[in-house]
Amino acid sequence: MKDALQLLCRFTAHPDSRCWYVAWSPSGSLLASCGGDRTIRIWGKEGDSWACKAVLQDGHQRTVRKVSWSPCGNYLASASFDATACIWRRKEDEFEIVTTLEGHENEVKCVAWAPSGNLLATCSRDKSVWVWEVDEEDEYDCVSVVNTHTQDVKHVTWHPTRELLASASYDNTVHLYQEEDDDWVCKVTLEGHTSTVWSLSFDPSGQRLASCSDDRTVKIWRENQPEDVTGMESSGSDPAWKCVCTLSGFHSRTVYDVSWCRLTGALATACGDDSIRVFREDAASDHQQPTFFLSTHVPQAHRQDVNCVSWHPKEAGLLASCSDDGDIAIWNYQSEA
Repeated sequence: MKDALQLLCRFTAHPDSRCWYVAWSPSGSLLASCGGDRTIRIWGKEGDSWACKAVLQDGHQRTVRKVSWSPCGNYLASASFDATACIWRRKEDEFEIVTTLEGHENEVKCVAWAPSGNLLATCSRDKSVWVWEVDEEDEYDCVSVVNTHTQDVKHVTWHPTRELLASASYDNTVHLYQEEDDDWVCKVTLEGHTSTVWSLSFDPSGQRLASCSDDRTVKIWRENQPEDVTGMESSGSDPAWKCVCTLSGFHSRTVYDVSWCRLTGALATACGDDSIRVFREDAASDHQQPTFFLSTHVPQAHRQDVNCVSWHPKEAGLLASCSDDGDIAIWNYQSEA
């Protein structure tokens, strides 16, 4: 059997609008989508089809660009071009707004929960990254505003187990932040892309980070601890990150999203050429200089740009995608390995 990406289901998620992003709930029982129609939609499987369980439409005045579930699955955060982020509390299939986070000067491009559930990050066209602290009373306080990027910040994501935050920007760089003396500071700047970095995804271990870009490449960065004398050099007590692999020549347009499967290690990409690609690491390759190969490619996965790909957190090989065409597609990835 050859590696394949089989379409299981396709449905219109945001009629007459772009579908910007999809995110699985931690249990995998629900899928949240957001779009240019200013709404967030919650989807659940019913038999072999998917049904809309809720429409969240009273929170934002402009496009909703990203959504993120809290680790406990009881909250959903949304980022909008109206310069706000909303926090929604889930009660079964109903959602209510807990609070609206204000302060960014321009469009909020992304929102992401830390693995502990006690921190939230937002980023914006205003070039800033904000870190918010969440207390037991559902109060959200901004504890740090970081202004190390020189352009629009497109994406933020947290390390899977540590309070390490990564951001991607129009300035072609990736920044990594950690808390230091009660403030959040940029500890590392990753340079190598020649155009906008659109998205980021950590591997299951958190030791590697994938970045994708308008330069049509995906880069794999690996963390090197100071005590790791077999790796590249690291100064002081801080880990160093180095690009150990570049996937080039596979994408014909901008790579908008990258998703590293926590269950299988497969790497999926969403591209402006309407395609989805899945890459796998060569098991025989050197860990310090890994090689990845194109496992499977669906040339016309959607009718327009593919904006997002998201692996199911519990079911290996299940992948969701969304597009400018307003559709969500559910895929099953099968590997011969």
